[in-house]
Parts: sequence; C-alpha cells; structure tokens
Amino acid sequence: MSKIEHLETTILRALTDIYRRDVKDDSIGFLTITEVRLTNDYSFLTVYYTILGQDTKKAAAQKALERSKSFVRSRLASRVKMRKMPQLVLKYDDSLEYGNKIEEGLKKVMK
Repeated sequence: MSKIEHLETTILRALTDIYRRDVKDDSIGFLTITEVRLTNDYSFLTVYYTILGQDTKKAAAQKALERSKSFVRSRLASRVKMRKMPQLVLKYDDSLEYGNKIEEGLKKVMK
C-alpha cells in the first residue's frame, strides 16, 4: 500500500466520523462516503458520496455539503496530520444507480 493510499484510507475514516458526529445539518440525511482520491501533490481531495433519498433530498444535501466544506476541512486538519490540507471537491457517486440500471436491463434480457 502506497503512502497516498494509506492517507486516503485514514482520511476516509476521519471524514465519515466528522460527517456522522460533527456536522449538524439535518438536510444532509443519510450520507455514505464511498471513496476519496488525493492528488499526488496533496492539493485536492475528491470526496465521492451517495445519499439515500429522492432527487430533491439529494439537491438539498448537495447544498448543505457545500456549505459545510470549510468546517469539515478544519476538522479534518485537526484529525489528520498533513503538511498541507487539500481543498475539498465533493462529487455525487452515481455508480450504484448506474449498476442498478444495468442489472435491471440484464434481467429484462434474460427473461
């Protein structure tokens, strides 16, 4: 496991804990962080997430996540020791929905 992969794992655990315990915004709802990717120069951290609920709930949660970025970044800096704290980039992970659509299509073909 490389140094970046180890750091990504540590960051994923810390972010999960921060969103679960510290962020007090009810509009976020049931959030799951699926993956984090850190650039080689530690400048950007892309956080992939999913939210359980309808599209309106997802839009409200996206806004709440954007509002809480600086708070989360400061909490992350206190938990994970790094030379430089990266900028957070939040992206909705639609791979689960895409996989479900493919599975439904395959079921129709197999009938």
